[in-house]
Amino acid sequence: MKIDQNFIDLISYNETLNKEQFYILGLPYPAIKNWKQLALTVEVSRNDANLLMLLKGPLNEEAQEQIIKNYHTVLDFNNIKAKTVHERSNEEGKATKEESAEDEFIKIYCDGACSGNPGEAGSGLAIYSNSKKPVLLYGAYEKEGTNNIAELNALFQALTIAQQTHSENIISIFSDSKYSIDCITTWAYGWKANGWSKKGGEIKNLELIKSAHNLYEKIKDKIEITHVKGHAGIEGNELADRMAVYTIKAKNKNFEFYSYNKIDEVLSLKSY
Repeated sequence: MKIDQNFIDLISYNETLNKEQFYILGLPYPAIKNWKQLALTVEVSRNDANLLMLLKGPLNEEAQEQIIKNYHTVLDFNNIKAKTVHERSNEEGKATKEESAEDEFIKIYCDGACSGNPGEAGSGLAIYSNSKKPVLLYGAYEKEGTNNIAELNALFQALTIAQQTHSENIISIFSDSKYSIDCITTWAYGWKANGWSKKGGEIKNLELIKSAHNLYEKIKDKIEITHVKGHAGIEGNELADRMAVYTIKAKNKNFEFYSYNKIDEVLSLKSY
């Protein structure tokens, strides 16, 4: 069953969903901005659709768990063999509900790409949570950009998403650009103390760096930023790379969700 706007309205309470509903849809929890747009790309089984409706409302986690158990009891009693997403995930060796609550995480991989340097540029992100499927974003197209601008745009968007996300745990951000990480988390302090200038001359991409650094200062206690090696087979980094390159093709300035079925399909997309 393909999710549509009418079904979203049917299962929502106060314009949002609860934790188990997001899990069934394979979307990050806590909710990210524009989650409804991503939900419209999801297909669910009839049993999962029924469960989404039963879970509607401001239910605490214990109540959500009980509803799920009761629904499975009904399926078993009626000899209905079709499985819900919870049973499928357990059979595949995924974490159980109790384990995922303890190990809840949010990881954001960000990357930039440029055709020519300078040339057309774009940014991409891959967002992981306890959900099975990473959320992919592409955007920040620059007709005349550089690789550094694309990397900075990607990291800035990752910081923006981290700011909008409510999580009890540290949010991890990964970038393969040492330049963008150092600009925002290290060098900016010296430049700022010197009136946003440096002895060596012009600070390139200054306005973007200032915006990203200001945001970093606001949320640095809830995040960690880690440098990873690019094109080294790290799935999140590879997915973000494909989204950055795809932006150059799509030419969209605003970030948009990328709809896909299998990760391998995304990894087969063009890379520089």
